[in-house]
Amino acid sequence: MNSPVANLLDPLNRVILGKETETRLALACLLARGHLLIEDLPGVGKTTLARALARLLGLELQRIQFTSDLLPADIIGASVFERASGTFVFHPGPLFAQLVLADEINRATPKTQSALLEAMGEAQVTVEGQSRSLPAPFFVIATQNPLTQVGTFPLPESQLDRFHMRISLGFPDPRSERELLEGQDRSELVPTLEPALEPAELADLQERVTRVHTSPALLDYIQHLLNHTRSDGRFRMGLSPRAGLTLLRVAQAWAFIDGREGVLPEDVQAVFPAVAGHRLHPIAFDEARTSDEDTAQLLAEVAIP
Repeated sequence: MNSPVANLLDPLNRVILGKETETRLALACLLARGHLLIEDLPGVGKTTLARALARLLGLELQRIQFTSDLLPADIIGASVFERASGTFVFHPGPLFAQLVLADEINRATPKTQSALLEAMGEAQVTVEGQSRSLPAPFFVIATQNPLTQVGTFPLPESQLDRFHMRISLGFPDPRSERELLEGQDRSELVPTLEPALEPAELADLQERVTRVHTSPALLDYIQHLLNHTRSDGRFRMGLSPRAGLTLLRVAQAWAFIDGREGVLPEDVQAVFPAVAGHRLHPIAFDEARTSDEDTAQLLAEVAIP
C-alpha cells in the first residue's frame, strides 16, 4: 500500500471500526476527484466518516443539514444590498468550501437538491447570471436515509449520476461493536486527528491516480460491462459514458491504493457495485434500485477478456 494512503487509512479505520472496505472505497472516490453518497440508517457513522475524511485530508469542511424548508439560496448564497456602498454584495453560502457535507440530503425538496447539480458537475455556481468558481479541490459527501423513512424525497437520476459512488456502512460486526461500547465516542476522536496531507499533496495523489496504466484489454472489459447493462433488458437505462469514465478512474484509484502501476479486472470488479448500483434502476415496478446481488450477477455474466 502507498505510504501516503496508509497514513490516511490507518487513522480512518481507528475511527470507523470494522469497515475497512467501505473506508477504502470512500478514499478511492476522493482520490478519483469524485463525490460520494453514503446511504444508511441513522447512527451508523455516516457523518463521522465524512468529518474524519475532511480532517485527515486537511480540507475546509462545511456541514449543511438538509431539511424540508431549506432553500437553494441557503446553500449557494445571495446578494445583499449594503447601504454604505449603495450596491448589492454577494455573500457566499456554505457551498463555498473544499468539502461540503450534505447531511440527510434526501430530506430536502427536489428544488433544493437541484442547487447542487451545477456545483457537482462543473465546480461552479451561477448566481444572478454570473458564474462563480468553487474552491479547489471541491468535494461533496452526502448522506441520505433509506427511502422507506418518513419525510424523504428520492434523488432524481440526474442528481444520483453526479455522485461517483454510493456506499453503505451497515451495522458493525460484534467485535467492533463491543470495542465501540467499551471505548470513546468515535465522533469525539475526529478533532484529535492530525491532517495527513496538504491540499497540494492531495492534488499530486489525484494526478498520480490518472497515470495508473490501463491496458486495451482492461478498457475492453469496461466497455463490455457498459454494453451489457444497456442490452440486458432488466434496467430502465444502462450505464452512461460518464459512468464508464467514473468506473475507470475509481478502478485506477483502487489500484493506486494497493501501490500497483496498472489496473486489473479485479479492481474494476471491486468498485463496480459502488459505481453502478445507484445508476441502474430495474424495470420491475416493485424494485426501487439495484441490489448488490444484481451487480454481482452482472459481473458474473461478463467474461474477462
